[in-house]
Amino acid sequence: MLAAQPATFLIADISGYTGYLADVELDHAQDILADLVGAVVSALRPNFRLAKLEGDAAFTWTPGAAIDGSMLLDTIERCYFGFRRRRRDVRQATSCECNACVRIPDLDLKFVVHHGTTIVQKVAGRQELLGSDVIVVHRLLKNDIVEREGIEAYALLTQACIDAGDIDPAALGLRPHVETYDRIGDVPGWVLDLERRWQEEEARARVRVAPEDAVLDLAITTTAPPQVAWEFLTKPGQRMSWQPWVTEVTIEGATGGRRGPGSSNHCMHGKDAVVEEILDWRPYDYVTDRTILDTPDGPVKVLHTIELEPVPDGTVIHLRFGAPRTKRELAQMTHIGPAYGEALQSAFPTLLALLDAEVAGRSEGRPPEPELVTRNPKGPLAGLPPVATG
Repeated sequence: MLAAQPATFLIADISGYTGYLADVELDHAQDILADLVGAVVSALRPNFRLAKLEGDAAFTWTPGAAIDGSMLLDTIERCYFGFRRRRRDVRQATSCECNACVRIPDLDLKFVVHHGTTIVQKVAGRQELLGSDVIVVHRLLKNDIVEREGIEAYALLTQACIDAGDIDPAALGLRPHVETYDRIGDVPGWVLDLERRWQEEEARARVRVAPEDAVLDLAITTTAPPQVAWEFLTKPGQRMSWQPWVTEVTIEGATGGRRGPGSSNHCMHGKDAVVEEILDWRPYDYVTDRTILDTPDGPVKVLHTIELEPVPDGTVIHLRFGAPRTKRELAQMTHIGPAYGEALQSAFPTLLALLDAEVAGRSEGRPPEPELVTRNPKGPLAGLPPVATG
């Protein structure tokens, strides 16, 4: 008998597609859908596995009794932001004036996320997820959030998902919401307004140490995708696994339990403390903090950026430190920088080994995911580079 296992289920649904199909050219519409769904699935991997394509929706899941709620929200928002940019690029890439191409901006994206249990079973040679919680997450697609909340683009996270993720939804500005279904009853949850988050993302200033501004610039290449590298480089609990001089890491100022701008990492190096104040947080592209080093001659403040550059076989990790503002701090950084650079480089082999092991562990025993529909190479989007869906 197959045993049930805990899991988190996420369905990303392209909303407005049914109405969009009315009176549009179907061949172009299917090409556009294939491209946008590919962009969505690519953004969710590898944190979520594709279980099944369901028309204009992608049903994904990840096993585990607990989830990192902060990273879950990062994944959802990054996927939505990527969808909005891809939708814009798709529209700009075609000169076609058919209804299907002109009405691309009518399409939007919503998510429903639920935590529960499932039985993984092979049916006709394919992996299928079974159980009441699988039914619940699908039922949640039919909701009255638009009517009651007035939000078109959203993520609905059930209370079970919030509990497993250990975040405070009210503190993060999510709205409480309850759906009621026959034979299921009440399903309490929380609604994240993705349109509002998109507007905030577009307006937020960028803070990044460019290569030409760095006084210390290191780079290593890993086979891990950016999402996995991001976890090891930004999740405080991972820091001590590859930086042996770090003895403890605590987070302060993380509103609602979510890491990002306004929060700070307090890293203990024995009796010495290094504070990293997060200034810019762009999963899984880069993060910039103001690093404050305690020295006998006073604190030294430098901007520090970790940037992840996707390459065909993995990720190039860039670690850059900017020049301090004062002459005193610059003189101290000139002395501290080379020694700290050598320490980081000595830890890189451990980091790479951990990343390789993590990638191998996530792939072990994992069946292949369903194939995505590919777009017509001679279709209306021929001028737009395809989405990497691996």
